[in-house]
Amino acid sequence: MEKLYAPWRMTYIKSKKEDDCVFCKDSVRRDELVLFEGETSFVMMNLYPYISGHIMIIPFRHVNELEDLLPDERREIFDLQAICIKVLREAIKPDGFNVGINLGRAAGAGIDDHIHVHIVPRWNGDTNFMSVVGEVRVIPEDIHKTCEQLQPYFKKYRREV
Repeated sequence: MEKLYAPWRMTYIKSKKEDDCVFCKDSVRRDELVLFEGETSFVMMNLYPYISGHIMIIPFRHVNELEDLLPDERREIFDLQAICIKVLREAIKPDGFNVGINLGRAAGAGIDDHIHVHIVPRWNGDTNFMSVVGEVRVIPEDIHKTCEQLQPYFKKYRREV
């Protein structure tokens, strides 16, 4: 039997689960996984990614529906999507992207009370037998290493937002 080690999961498993929104906490915005802070939204690494380079765009304001976003929030979130894709293309060179918002738990939202956009880089052949047969995702790079790799690119594109 082969073993798959995911030591970062133990911190989550043992952590106290809080009722308040994880994205609204000031501690999240000071976290080393935040890549960019705009006027209305921020970009951070997904702590539980589908694949290396999985990032999210999150409005500062606690909003759970697209129609509740203010025009400036919608504009910045859309602009940040373009910048995130540009950064990922240059930094880690994926073959494509999944970009999406899961609205509601039934749609797959793990955090359904604070809207956020997923930007997931994809490579040809990145879905292998582990995901298909074993229902296991293999993340080939440490999240902090990926974050360090992306940070200089976000600094480069800061003026575009």
